[in-house]
Amino acid sequence: MRLAEFIETNTEAILSEWEVFARTLLPASGGLDIAALRDHAAQILQTIVIDLGTSQSPGEQTAKSRGEAARPDQDPETAAETHGLLRATGGFTLKQLVAEYRALRATVLRLWADAHVPGADSLADMTRFNEAIDQAVAESVEFFAQETERWRNVFLGALGHDLRGPLNAILLTSELLSRLNDGSPGDKLTARLINGGERMRRLLDDLLDFSRASLDLGIPISPSSIDLAQVCEEEVELQRAAWPTHAIAVVKEGATDGVWDAYRLKQVIGNLISNAAKYGDQDAPITLRLIGSHSGVLLSVENAGPTISPASMEKLFQPLQRDAHGDEETERTSLGLGLFIVRHVVKAHGGTVTLTSANRQTKFAVALPRKIPIQA
Repeated sequence: MRLAEFIETNTEAILSEWEVFARTLLPASGGLDIAALRDHAAQILQTIVIDLGTSQSPGEQTAKSRGEAARPDQDPETAAETHGLLRATGGFTLKQLVAEYRALRATVLRLWADAHVPGADSLADMTRFNEAIDQAVAESVEFFAQETERWRNVFLGALGHDLRGPLNAILLTSELLSRLNDGSPGDKLTARLINGGERMRRLLDDLLDFSRASLDLGIPISPSSIDLAQVCEEEVELQRAAWPTHAIAVVKEGATDGVWDAYRLKQVIGNLISNAAKYGDQDAPITLRLIGSHSGVLLSVENAGPTISPASMEKLFQPLQRDAHGDEETERTSLGLGLFIVRHVVKAHGGTVTLTSANRQTKFAVALPRKIPIQA
Protein backbone atom coordinates (compact mmCIF):
# COMPACT_ATOMS: atom_id res chain seq x y z
CA MET A 1 0.00 0.00 0.00
CA ARG A 2 1.37 3.40 -1.00
CA LEU A 3 1.78 5.93 1.79
CA ALA A 4 -0.86 8.36 0.47
CA GLU A 5 -3.48 5.62 0.37
CA PHE A 6 -2.47 4.44 3.84
CA ILE A 7 -2.90 7.93 5.33
CA GLU A 8 -6.35 8.31 3.74
CA THR A 9 -7.45 4.90 4.98
CA ASN A 10 -6.08 5.37 8.49
CA THR A 11 -6.72 9.06 9.07
CA GLU A 12 -8.81 8.49 12.20
CA ALA A 13 -6.16 6.29 13.83
CA ILE A 14 -3.49 8.90 13.09
CA LEU A 15 -5.67 11.70 14.44
CA SER A 16 -6.35 9.73 17.62
CA GLU A 17 -2.62 9.48 18.30
CA TRP A 18 -2.21 13.19 17.50
CA GLU A 19 -4.94 13.94 20.05
CA VAL A 20 -3.32 11.76 22.73
CA PHE A 21 0.02 13.50 22.26
CA ALA A 22 -1.50 16.99 22.12
CA ARG A 23 -3.19 16.36 25.46
CA THR A 24 0.26 15.99 27.07
CA LEU A 25 1.29 19.52 26.03
CA LEU A 26 0.42 21.17 29.31
CA PRO A 27 -0.60 23.67 30.51
CA ALA A 28 -1.99 24.94 27.19
CA SER A 29 -3.83 21.69 26.39
CA GLY A 30 -5.62 21.53 29.74
CA GLY A 31 -9.39 21.69 29.31
CA LEU A 32 -9.34 21.56 25.49
CA ASP A 33 -11.92 19.40 23.76
CA ILE A 34 -11.18 16.92 20.97
CA ALA A 35 -11.77 19.46 18.21
CA ALA A 36 -9.32 21.94 19.74
CA LEU A 37 -6.69 19.27 20.40
CA ARG A 38 -6.87 18.01 16.83
CA ASP A 39 -7.27 21.53 15.44
CA HIS A 40 -6.33 21.44 11.72
CA ALA A 41 -4.57 18.06 11.84
CA ALA A 42 -7.09 16.44 9.46
CA GLN A 43 -6.65 19.20 6.88
CA ILE A 44 -2.86 19.01 7.25
CA LEU A 45 -2.99 15.27 6.54
CA GLN A 46 -5.24 15.84 3.53
CA THR A 47 -2.77 18.39 2.17
CA ILE A 48 0.02 15.85 2.57
CA VAL A 49 -2.02 13.18 0.77
CA ILE A 50 -2.65 15.52 -2.16
CA ASP A 51 1.03 16.45 -2.25
CA LEU A 52 2.12 12.80 -2.30
CA GLY A 53 -0.06 12.23 -5.35
CA THR A 54 1.25 15.24 -7.25
CA SER A 55 4.30 15.06 -9.49
CA GLN A 56 7.08 17.53 -8.77
CA SER A 57 10.30 18.68 -10.40
CA PRO A 58 13.71 18.45 -8.68
CA GLY A 59 13.54 22.21 -8.06
CA GLU A 60 10.12 21.92 -6.42
CA GLN A 61 11.41 19.05 -4.30
CA THR A 62 14.34 21.14 -3.06
CA ALA A 63 12.11 24.15 -2.33
CA LYS A 64 9.70 22.03 -0.32
CA SER A 65 12.49 20.51 1.77
CA ARG A 66 13.43 24.10 2.71
CA GLY A 67 9.85 25.05 3.55
CA GLU A 68 9.63 27.29 0.48
CA ALA A 69 7.05 25.45 -1.62
CA ALA A 70 4.75 27.58 -3.77
CA ARG A 71 1.02 27.37 -3.27
CA PRO A 72 -1.98 28.32 -5.43
CA ASP A 73 -2.89 32.00 -5.37
CA GLN A 74 -6.45 31.19 -4.35
CA ASP A 75 -5.26 29.73 -1.03
CA PRO A 76 -4.86 32.74 1.30
CA GLU A 77 -3.84 30.61 4.27
CA THR A 78 -2.88 26.95 4.54
CA ALA A 79 -4.08 24.56 7.23
CA ALA A 80 -0.57 24.46 8.69
CA GLU A 81 -0.43 28.26 8.87
CA THR A 82 -3.79 28.45 10.60
CA HIS A 83 -2.70 25.72 13.01
CA GLY A 84 0.43 27.70 13.92
CA LEU A 85 -1.59 30.86 14.50
CA LEU A 86 -4.17 29.11 16.70
CA ARG A 87 -1.51 27.34 18.74
CA ALA A 88 0.11 30.72 19.40
CA THR A 89 -3.16 32.29 20.57
CA GLY A 90 -3.90 29.16 22.59
CA GLY A 91 -0.80 29.56 24.74
CA PHE A 92 1.29 26.73 23.28
CA THR A 93 5.05 27.20 23.02
CA LEU A 94 7.04 26.99 19.81
CA LYS A 95 8.72 23.86 21.14
CA GLN A 96 5.31 22.24 21.68
CA LEU A 97 4.17 23.20 18.17
CA VAL A 98 7.20 21.56 16.57
CA ALA A 99 6.79 18.54 18.85
CA GLU A 100 3.32 17.95 17.39
CA TYR A 101 4.82 17.57 13.93
CA ARG A 102 7.62 15.39 15.23
CA ALA A 103 5.03 13.09 16.81
CA LEU A 104 2.91 13.12 13.64
CA ARG A 105 5.89 12.12 11.51
CA ALA A 106 6.80 9.27 13.85
CA THR A 107 3.18 8.08 14.14
CA VAL A 108 2.54 7.88 10.39
CA LEU A 109 5.82 6.13 9.58
CA ARG A 110 5.44 3.67 12.49
CA LEU A 111 1.86 2.71 11.63
CA TRP A 112 2.70 2.42 7.94
CA ALA A 113 5.74 0.23 8.65
CA ASP A 114 3.59 -2.09 10.79
CA ALA A 115 0.90 -2.38 8.12
CA HIS A 116 2.79 -3.04 4.90
CA VAL A 117 5.80 -4.75 3.40
CA PRO A 118 8.33 -2.25 2.02
CA GLY A 119 8.30 -2.05 -1.77
CA ALA A 120 10.16 -0.31 -4.55
CA ASP A 121 8.24 2.94 -3.97
CA SER A 122 8.58 3.04 -0.19
CA LEU A 123 11.75 5.13 -0.07
CA ALA A 124 10.34 7.68 -2.52
CA ASP A 125 7.11 7.89 -0.51
CA MET A 126 9.01 8.45 2.73
CA THR A 127 11.11 11.17 1.12
CA ARG A 128 8.04 12.97 -0.23
CA PHE A 129 6.26 12.61 3.12
CA ASN A 130 9.19 14.09 5.03
CA GLU A 131 9.36 17.00 2.57
CA ALA A 132 5.64 17.67 3.08
CA ILE A 133 6.02 17.58 6.87
CA ASP A 134 8.98 19.98 6.66
CA GLN A 135 6.88 22.37 4.55
CA ALA A 136 4.02 22.22 7.07
CA VAL A 137 6.43 22.87 9.96
CA ALA A 138 7.85 25.91 8.18
CA GLU A 139 4.37 27.33 7.53
CA SER A 140 3.20 26.75 11.11
CA VAL A 141 6.34 28.20 12.67
CA GLU A 142 6.16 31.33 10.49
CA PHE A 143 2.58 32.12 11.49
CA PHE A 144 3.22 31.17 15.13
CA ALA A 145 6.14 33.62 15.24
CA GLN A 146 4.15 36.40 13.56
CA GLU A 147 1.25 36.03 16.00
CA THR A 148 3.59 35.88 18.99
CA GLU A 149 5.34 39.06 17.82
CA ARG A 150 2.00 40.80 17.28
CA TRP A 151 0.88 40.06 20.83
CA ARG A 152 4.27 41.11 22.19
CA ASN A 153 3.80 44.49 20.54
CA VAL A 154 0.27 44.76 21.90
CA PHE A 155 1.64 44.06 25.38
CA LEU A 156 4.37 46.68 25.01
CA GLY A 157 1.82 49.23 23.86
CA ALA A 158 -0.49 48.47 26.78
CA LEU A 159 2.41 48.58 29.22
CA GLY A 160 3.61 51.94 27.92
CA HIS A 161 0.09 53.36 28.03
CA ASP A 162 -0.58 52.16 31.58
CA LEU A 163 2.73 53.51 32.88
CA ARG A 164 2.08 57.01 31.57
CA GLY A 165 -0.69 57.66 34.12
CA PRO A 166 1.41 57.23 37.27
CA LEU A 167 4.40 58.88 35.58
CA ASN A 168 2.35 61.98 34.77
CA ALA A 169 1.22 62.12 38.41
CA ILE A 170 4.87 62.00 39.52
CA LEU A 171 5.84 64.77 37.11
CA LEU A 172 2.94 67.03 38.10
CA THR A 173 3.74 66.57 41.78
CA SER A 174 7.44 67.23 41.14
CA GLU A 175 6.68 70.43 39.24
CA LEU A 176 4.42 71.60 42.10
CA LEU A 177 7.18 70.87 44.62
CA SER A 178 9.64 72.74 42.41
CA ARG A 179 7.49 75.87 42.54
CA LEU A 180 7.02 75.55 46.30
CA ASN A 181 10.75 74.97 46.88
CA ASP A 182 11.98 77.67 44.50
CA GLY A 183 15.40 78.78 45.74
CA SER A 184 15.48 76.30 48.63
CA PRO A 185 18.08 73.50 49.07
CA GLY A 186 15.48 70.99 47.88
CA ASP A 187 15.12 72.73 44.53
CA LYS A 188 17.99 70.77 42.99
CA LEU A 189 16.45 67.48 44.12
CA THR A 190 13.08 68.25 42.55
CA ALA A 191 14.82 69.39 39.34
CA ARG A 192 16.63 66.06 39.23
CA LEU A 193 13.32 64.27 39.76
CA ILE A 194 11.67 66.21 36.93
CA ASN A 195 14.57 65.52 34.56
CA GLY A 196 14.41 61.81 35.34
CA GLY A 197 10.65 61.78 34.82
CA GLU A 198 10.94 63.57 31.49
CA ARG A 199 13.50 61.01 30.35
CA MET A 200 11.13 58.21 31.33
CA ARG A 201 8.30 59.92 29.43
CA ARG A 202 10.42 60.12 26.29
CA LEU A 203 11.25 56.42 26.59
CA LEU A 204 7.56 55.56 27.01
CA ASP A 205 6.64 57.73 24.02
CA ASP A 206 9.22 55.85 21.94
CA LEU A 207 7.85 52.54 23.20
CA LEU A 208 4.29 53.49 22.23
CA ASP A 209 5.40 54.67 18.78
CA PHE A 210 7.33 51.43 18.28
CA SER A 211 4.28 49.39 19.29
CA ARG A 212 1.97 51.23 16.88
CA ALA A 213 4.43 51.03 13.98
CA SER A 214 5.08 47.31 14.58
CA LEU A 215 1.34 46.63 14.50
CA ASP A 216 1.10 48.49 11.16
CA LEU A 217 -1.05 51.17 12.78
CA GLY A 218 1.37 53.90 11.78
CA ILE A 219 2.56 56.80 13.89
CA PRO A 220 -0.19 59.40 14.41
CA ILE A 221 0.55 62.94 13.23
CA SER A 222 -1.25 66.31 13.51
CA PRO A 223 -0.10 68.42 10.55
CA SER A 224 -0.46 72.19 10.35
CA SER A 225 1.16 75.03 8.41
CA ILE A 226 4.63 75.59 9.87
CA ASP A 227 8.06 76.96 9.00
CA LEU A 228 10.46 74.03 9.23
CA ALA A 229 13.43 76.37 9.72
CA GLN A 230 11.89 77.75 12.90
CA VAL A 231 11.09 74.24 14.12
CA CYS A 232 14.70 73.24 13.49
CA GLU A 233 16.08 76.24 15.40
CA GLU A 234 13.89 75.45 18.41
CA GLU A 235 14.97 71.82 18.53
CA VAL A 236 18.63 72.61 17.82
CA GLU A 237 18.71 74.97 20.82
CA LEU A 238 17.68 72.05 23.03
CA GLN A 239 20.23 69.76 21.40
CA ARG A 240 23.02 72.31 21.89
CA ALA A 241 22.28 72.26 25.60
CA ALA A 242 22.28 68.46 25.60
CA TRP A 243 25.54 68.19 23.60
CA PRO A 244 27.60 71.26 24.60
CA THR A 245 30.87 69.89 23.18
CA HIS A 246 29.45 69.69 19.65
CA ALA A 247 29.04 72.75 17.44
CA ILE A 248 25.64 72.33 15.76
CA ALA A 249 25.14 74.54 12.71
CA VAL A 250 21.90 75.16 10.80
CA VAL A 251 22.14 76.05 7.11
CA LYS A 252 19.02 77.13 5.22
CA GLU A 253 18.49 77.43 1.45
CA GLY A 254 15.16 78.26 -0.15
CA ALA A 255 11.62 78.24 1.23
CA THR A 256 11.03 75.96 4.23
CA ASP A 257 7.31 76.35 4.84
CA GLY A 258 4.89 73.44 4.52
CA VAL A 259 2.17 71.37 6.17
CA TRP A 260 3.76 69.04 8.71
CA ASP A 261 3.56 67.93 12.34
CA ALA A 262 6.00 70.20 14.20
CA TYR A 263 6.24 67.94 17.26
CA ARG A 264 6.97 64.84 15.20
CA LEU A 265 9.58 66.60 13.07
CA LYS A 266 11.28 67.79 16.24
CA GLN A 267 11.48 64.09 17.14
CA VAL A 268 13.16 63.41 13.81
CA ILE A 269 15.63 66.28 14.19
CA GLY A 270 16.40 65.44 17.81
CA ASN A 271 16.98 61.75 17.07
CA LEU A 272 19.24 62.48 14.09
CA ILE A 273 21.34 65.02 16.00
CA SER A 274 21.55 62.75 19.05
CA ASN A 275 22.62 59.88 16.82
CA ALA A 276 25.36 62.04 15.27
CA ALA A 277 26.57 63.22 18.68
CA LYS A 278 26.59 59.74 20.22
CA TYR A 279 28.20 57.80 17.41
CA GLY A 280 30.22 60.38 15.46
CA ASP A 281 33.64 61.72 16.37
CA GLN A 282 33.78 63.30 19.81
CA ASP A 283 33.57 67.11 19.71
CA ALA A 284 33.05 67.02 15.92
CA PRO A 285 30.71 69.65 14.43
CA ILE A 286 27.25 68.61 13.27
CA THR A 287 25.56 70.31 10.32
CA LEU A 288 21.80 70.42 9.84
CA ARG A 289 20.92 71.60 6.36
CA LEU A 290 17.52 72.62 4.95
CA ILE A 291 17.14 72.92 1.17
CA GLY A 292 13.76 74.05 -0.11
CA SER A 293 12.56 73.27 -3.62
CA HIS A 294 9.29 73.59 -5.50
CA SER A 295 8.12 70.11 -4.48
CA GLY A 296 9.34 69.96 -0.91
CA VAL A 297 12.18 70.32 1.56
CA LEU A 298 15.31 68.23 2.02
CA LEU A 299 16.48 68.05 5.64
CA SER A 300 19.89 66.50 6.27
CA VAL A 301 22.14 65.94 9.27
CA GLU A 302 25.83 65.34 8.58
CA ASN A 303 28.76 64.59 10.85
CA ALA A 304 32.26 63.15 10.85
CA GLY A 305 32.83 59.71 12.30
CA PRO A 306 33.44 56.04 11.56
CA THR A 307 32.17 55.01 8.13
CA ILE A 308 29.09 52.79 8.31
CA SER A 309 29.29 49.69 6.13
CA PRO A 310 26.51 49.08 3.57
CA ALA A 311 25.58 45.87 5.40
CA SER A 312 24.96 47.81 8.62
CA MET A 313 22.97 50.69 7.13
CA GLU A 314 19.58 48.98 6.90
CA LYS A 315 19.99 47.42 10.33
CA LEU A 316 20.30 50.86 11.92
CA PHE A 317 16.67 51.57 11.02
CA GLN A 318 15.47 48.37 12.67
CA PRO A 319 14.13 48.46 16.25
CA LEU A 320 16.37 47.71 19.22
CA GLN A 321 19.58 48.20 17.22
CA ARG A 322 22.48 49.99 18.88
CA ASP A 323 25.78 51.10 17.41
CA ALA A 324 28.86 49.23 18.58
CA HIS A 325 30.53 52.59 19.38
CA GLY A 326 27.89 53.54 21.94
CA ASP A 327 29.08 53.99 25.51
CA GLU A 328 27.62 52.37 28.59
CA GLU A 329 25.50 55.41 29.48
CA THR A 330 23.92 55.39 26.03
CA GLU A 331 23.13 51.70 26.35
CA ARG A 332 21.38 52.22 29.67
CA THR A 333 19.26 55.24 28.67
CA SER A 334 18.24 54.30 25.12
CA LEU A 335 15.83 51.72 23.77
CA GLY A 336 17.56 51.76 20.39
CA LEU A 337 14.36 52.99 18.70
CA GLY A 338 15.48 56.44 17.51
CA LEU A 339 16.12 55.75 13.82
CA PHE A 340 13.20 53.31 13.66
CA ILE A 341 10.91 56.13 14.81
CA VAL A 342 12.57 58.58 12.41
CA ARG A 343 11.74 56.33 9.46
CA HIS A 344 8.10 55.88 10.50
CA VAL A 345 7.52 59.57 11.26
CA VAL A 346 8.94 60.48 7.85
CA LYS A 347 6.80 57.76 6.23
CA ALA A 348 3.70 59.20 7.93
CA HIS A 349 4.52 62.52 6.22
CA GLY A 350 4.80 60.84 2.82
CA GLY A 351 8.57 61.33 2.78
CA THR A 352 11.70 59.20 2.64
CA VAL A 353 14.88 58.94 4.68
CA THR A 354 18.22 57.80 3.28
CA LEU A 355 21.66 57.20 4.75
CA THR A 356 25.03 57.66 3.06
CA SER A 357 28.40 57.08 4.68
CA ALA A 358 31.82 57.38 3.03
CA ASN A 359 35.25 58.84 3.77
CA ARG A 360 34.38 59.22 7.47
CA GLN A 361 31.35 61.40 6.68
CA THR A 362 27.85 60.19 7.51
CA LYS A 363 24.67 61.90 6.33
CA PHE A 364 21.00 61.20 6.99
CA ALA A 365 18.75 62.91 4.43
CA VAL A 366 15.00 63.34 4.91
CA ALA A 367 12.93 64.33 1.86
CA LEU A 368 9.54 65.83 2.77
CA PRO A 369 6.77 66.89 0.37
CA ARG A 370 5.38 70.30 1.27
CA LYS A 371 1.97 68.79 1.85
CA ILE A 372 1.28 65.28 3.13
CA PRO A 373 -0.21 63.13 0.35
CA ILE A 374 -3.70 61.83 1.05
CA GLN A 375 -2.52 58.20 0.85
CA ALA A 376 0.40 58.74 3.29
